[in-house]
Amino acid sequence: MSHDWIHNARHLKEIRKELRNNATPAEAALWNYLKNKKLANHKFSRQHSIENYIVDFYCSSEKLIIELDGEIHQAPMNIINDKERDTRLHELGYKVLRFPNNDVLNNINQVLYQIQLCFENH
Repeated sequence: MSHDWIHNARHLKEIRKELRNNATPAEAALWNYLKNKKLANHKFSRQHSIENYIVDFYCSSEKLIIELDGEIHQAPMNIINDKERDTRLHELGYKVLRFPNNDVLNNINQVLYQIQLCFENH
Protein backbone atom coordinates (compact mmCIF):
# COMPACT_ATOMS: atom_id res chain seq x y z
CA MET A 1 0.00 0.00 0.00
CA SER A 2 1.34 3.41 -0.97
CA HIS A 3 1.56 6.15 1.64
CA ASP A 4 2.14 8.96 -0.89
CA TRP A 5 -0.93 10.83 0.36
CA ILE A 6 0.58 11.33 3.81
CA HIS A 7 3.62 13.29 2.59
CA ASN A 8 3.99 17.08 2.66
CA ALA A 9 0.43 17.99 3.54
CA ARG A 10 -0.60 21.37 2.14
CA HIS A 11 -1.80 22.66 5.49
CA LEU A 12 1.77 22.31 6.83
CA LYS A 13 3.50 23.99 3.88
CA GLU A 14 4.05 27.37 5.54
CA ILE A 15 5.28 25.80 8.77
CA ARG A 16 7.74 23.63 6.83
CA LYS A 17 8.97 26.68 4.95
CA GLU A 18 9.41 28.66 8.17
CA LEU A 19 11.35 25.80 9.77
CA ARG A 20 13.65 25.56 6.73
CA ASN A 21 14.28 29.29 6.84
CA ASN A 22 15.03 29.21 10.58
CA ALA A 23 17.20 26.12 10.89
CA THR A 24 19.09 25.51 14.10
CA PRO A 25 22.90 25.54 13.87
CA ALA A 26 22.90 21.72 14.12
CA GLU A 27 20.30 21.38 11.34
CA ALA A 28 22.26 23.74 9.10
CA ALA A 29 25.49 21.84 9.79
CA LEU A 30 24.00 18.42 9.01
CA TRP A 31 22.20 19.75 5.93
CA ASN A 32 25.57 20.76 4.48
CA TYR A 33 26.50 17.05 4.46
CA LEU A 34 23.13 15.73 3.26
CA LYS A 35 22.06 18.16 0.54
CA ASN A 36 22.67 17.51 -3.15
CA LYS A 37 23.11 13.76 -2.56
CA LYS A 38 26.46 14.34 -0.83
CA LEU A 39 26.05 11.39 1.55
CA ALA A 40 26.46 8.14 -0.41
CA ASN A 41 24.41 9.58 -3.29
CA HIS A 42 21.19 9.50 -1.23
CA LYS A 43 18.62 12.24 -1.67
CA PHE A 44 17.41 13.91 1.51
CA SER A 45 14.79 16.56 2.03
CA ARG A 46 14.48 18.71 5.11
CA GLN A 47 11.42 19.70 7.10
CA HIS A 48 9.36 17.04 5.35
CA SER A 49 5.91 16.19 6.68
CA ILE A 50 4.53 12.70 7.19
CA GLU A 51 0.93 12.71 8.39
CA ASN A 52 0.88 15.69 10.77
CA TYR A 53 4.52 15.32 11.82
CA ILE A 54 7.28 17.47 10.40
CA VAL A 55 10.57 15.60 10.44
CA ASP A 56 13.94 17.30 10.29
CA PHE A 57 15.39 15.19 7.44
CA TYR A 58 13.91 12.47 5.26
CA CYS A 59 15.41 10.02 2.75
CA SER A 60 12.57 8.44 0.79
CA SER A 61 14.64 5.70 -0.85
CA GLU A 62 15.56 4.33 2.59
CA LYS A 63 12.37 5.38 4.42
CA LEU A 64 14.80 7.01 6.86
CA ILE A 65 13.97 9.92 9.15
CA ILE A 66 16.64 11.86 11.00
CA GLU A 67 15.68 13.97 13.98
CA LEU A 68 17.98 16.38 15.79
CA ASP A 69 17.22 16.99 19.44
CA GLY A 70 18.06 20.14 21.35
CA GLU A 71 17.60 20.70 25.07
CA ILE A 72 13.85 21.17 24.68
CA HIS A 73 13.56 17.47 23.86
CA GLN A 74 14.72 16.65 27.42
CA ALA A 75 11.54 18.06 28.96
CA PRO A 76 9.37 15.21 30.31
CA MET A 77 6.36 15.99 28.10
CA ASN A 78 8.55 16.26 25.01
CA ILE A 79 10.17 12.90 25.76
CA ILE A 80 6.70 11.35 25.81
CA ASN A 81 5.64 13.17 22.62
CA ASP A 82 8.82 12.12 20.79
CA LYS A 83 8.30 8.50 21.83
CA GLU A 84 4.68 8.52 20.59
CA ARG A 85 5.74 10.18 17.35
CA ASP A 86 8.56 7.67 16.76
CA THR A 87 6.19 4.79 17.48
CA ARG A 88 3.70 6.07 14.89
CA LEU A 89 6.41 6.61 12.29
CA HIS A 90 7.72 3.08 12.92
CA GLU A 91 4.17 1.74 12.46
CA LEU A 92 4.13 3.43 9.06
CA GLY A 93 7.36 1.62 8.14
CA TYR A 94 9.95 4.37 8.68
CA LYS A 95 13.33 4.11 10.41
CA VAL A 96 13.92 6.98 12.84
CA LEU A 97 17.36 8.09 13.95
CA ARG A 98 17.73 10.70 16.69
CA PHE A 99 20.88 12.64 17.43
CA PRO A 100 21.51 15.32 20.07
CA ASN A 101 22.43 18.66 18.53
CA ASN A 102 25.78 18.50 20.34
CA ASP A 103 26.69 15.26 18.53
CA VAL A 104 26.09 16.91 15.17
CA LEU A 105 28.09 19.99 16.11
CA ASN A 106 30.96 18.16 17.84
CA ASN A 107 31.18 14.73 16.21
CA ILE A 108 29.72 15.00 12.70
CA ASN A 109 31.75 12.08 11.32
CA GLN A 110 30.22 9.66 13.82
CA VAL A 111 26.73 10.99 13.03
CA LEU A 112 27.29 10.52 9.29
CA TYR A 113 28.62 7.02 9.90
CA GLN A 114 25.51 6.10 11.94
CA ILE A 115 23.28 7.42 9.15
CA GLN A 116 25.13 5.41 6.52
CA LEU A 117 24.70 2.24 8.58
CA CYS A 118 20.96 2.60 7.96
CA PHE A 119 21.38 2.54 4.20
CA GLU A 120 20.33 -0.77 2.76
CA ASN A 121 23.53 -1.22 0.75
CA HIS A 122 25.98 0.61 3.01
